Amino acid sequence: MTRGPTLPAHRLPSLPRPLDAFNDAPGDEARALLLHCLGSLRWSHRIADHRPYPDLSSLLAAADEAAYDLSPADLAEALAGESLPELPEGTYSAAHMALSAAQAAYEARFGHAFVIYLGDVPPAEALDRTLEAIRSRLTNDPEEERVVTAEELRRLARGRLLVRLGGAGLCPSAAPPRGATSPNAPAVGK
Repeated sequence: MTRGPTLPAHRLPSLPRPLDAFNDAPGDEARALLLHCLGSLRWSHRIADHRPYPDLSSLLAAADEAAYDLSPADLAEALAGESLPELPEGTYSAAHMALSAAQAAYEARFGHAFVIYLGDVPPAEALDRTLEAIRSRLTNDPEEERVVTAEELRRLARGRLLVRLGGAGLCPSAAPPRGATSPNAPAVGK
């Protein structure tokens, strides 16, 4: 039996990657996405102004570098948008009280919200890790805590960028939400 001519291979249309959409987006839209990752205008402008990025690794390296260069005022601006994560439904009220008390003690000592990157922590362990970290970091002097906080903000921004550009499109809102310390993604509200 003979076969007829072979049909050419079917190719799916090329879909834009999230990084391509970010690179091609208007400046305001790119900065809005970045502000959802870290609430610093200077940081978001610096990263948006250096587009296009050839790959996600280059963008993440630029985000890290820009985060390392944040001034104390930039850090204060970024911290103003951060809050603790929402606890899962069914969490004991004692856990809510313990977290609220620890956060209040931290804010009274350092004057800003506690931040921690939990991207690699199983959700069942997030509350314990957060409480443990708050209690441990309450012993830091203010300068030492500023360094730790800046590193946690950098890690949060990196994780949030990975989430947003690892498959999600650009956000339509120009206003950043209040941030969170949940794994990689900001939560709305404080």
